[in-house]
Amino acid sequence: MKIDIHTHILPKEWPNLKEKYGYGGWIYLDHHKTGCARMMKDEHFFREVKSNCWNPGVRINECDNHGVDVQVLSTVPVMFSYWAESKDALDVSKMLNDHIASVVDEFPRRFIGLGTIPLQDPEKAIIEMQRCIKELGLAGIQIGSNINGKNLNDESLFSVFEAASDLNASIFIHPWDIMGKEKMEKYWLPWLVGMPAETSRAICSMIFGGVFERLPNLRIAFAHGGGSFPSTIGRIQQGYDMRPDLCAIDNQVDPESYLGQFWVDSLVHDADSLDFLIKKIGVDKVALGSDYPFPLGELQPGALIKTMNYNHQKSGKLFFQNALDWLGLSRNHFK
Repeated sequence: MKIDIHTHILPKEWPNLKEKYGYGGWIYLDHHKTGCARMMKDEHFFREVKSNCWNPGVRINECDNHGVDVQVLSTVPVMFSYWAESKDALDVSKMLNDHIASVVDEFPRRFIGLGTIPLQDPEKAIIEMQRCIKELGLAGIQIGSNINGKNLNDESLFSVFEAASDLNASIFIHPWDIMGKEKMEKYWLPWLVGMPAETSRAICSMIFGGVFERLPNLRIAFAHGGGSFPSTIGRIQQGYDMRPDLCAIDNQVDPESYLGQFWVDSLVHDADSLDFLIKKIGVDKVALGSDYPFPLGELQPGALIKTMNYNHQKSGKLFFQNALDWLGLSRNHFK
């Protein structure tokens, strides 16, 4: 069995949000040719997507070709809309969540859904998260690595994590709104350099801010193999040891002790990096993730794991068991 915990989906159509809400900054799809659309932010090109971004039939065919049994669906992070008026972001979240739930309902053995919530307004975010879990039957939520510049340890966000723990909801944290992106636009550096750092920012914020300590039952997975965090944990621990006056302000527990307390996906694109990731994070906490259907992802999901020739038990953990543990599900869910 293969479960891909990191895949993105959009509805094929949605309203003109600029017209609906009266201000710009929203994404829309320009279906300029059959099976292909431009993601546009106002009049600026953001990304081109193909029908596998919205058509579940195409997704299933491609999954079958790659031997993927189940995809965990989440929205494209640019749709988080944390910058918008909270009531409008809530409206967009509901639209996206209803769409994901409808795809899961149609193909319950092939897809698991994660919702999105308007984190600029924690009260509204909690209400929508409750709807996602209790009414729509989604497994959890996907959130960004920061909320309008607020790190994830910000006290205003704690109630959201607390509610997620109470709801037994899985959380997938994806880098977005990358720090310093305006200073490194050339060469796609925000994606190549900024995203790994952004994910480490999120992990360190949650460790140093005591979020994991206060909510030990949270089931959190981080995208892109945890970004730069695994390869810099030695530096992070050294900083904690040498300057506790700066690092150990809100939590007096070694950063290294949190290795193995959260999940990461396997999306590191390199055999040595995958071996290192498993050694650092633990064989029970790395789950197949491809970033389907985007080009910076693993174009044949699970290919890197397969080339490693791990034993049956280890491969099973990476391909499906760790994902099930993070999702709080058993294999019987898909029968």
